[in-house]
Amino acid sequence: MAIRLIIGVGQSLRRDDAAGLAAIKRWQEHFPEHAGDSDLIVACVELPGIALLDHLANAEQGLIVDAVSSGAHPGRLHRLAEQDVADFVQGSVSAHGWGVAETLALGRRLQPERMPAQVDILGIEVMDVSLGEGLSLDVGAAIDFAASEIEAWLKNPGEWGRK
Repeated sequence: MAIRLIIGVGQSLRRDDAAGLAAIKRWQEHFPEHAGDSDLIVACVELPGIALLDHLANAEQGLIVDAVSSGAHPGRLHRLAEQDVADFVQGSVSAHGWGVAETLALGRRLQPERMPAQVDILGIEVMDVSLGEGLSLDVGAAIDFAASEIEAWLKNPGEWGRK
């Protein structure tokens, strides 16, 4: 059985940086029928860094939901395939230090046999990553849409594509 993995990434005490975590929680609320899927692993991690590789190990397909800052309108959703991430992150900011793009590239070089065949990223454009709790208005308004995108990926991960 092919294992699928969904990972929400973010810091809960850095306002919009928690968007990935919030999207996973909202998806779990709106689509509880997947909670018992034996081929699905769902995780929320605050500061994964290189440990993200341990989460990805031995899954066939993975979706990472994370906050991004590329200069687009706050709340905009970015559907990205792994190969698109390196180009996307040039000039963007990660609040996690060692970013997702660097971690995926390192994993492909050092442990290719343990990496999923497919990794997609759902980026949620942020506005405020200062210390504190609560999402900004525009980012908070995008969380339901992000939950629907997670469900769309689950239904058809090979055809999820990019927007």
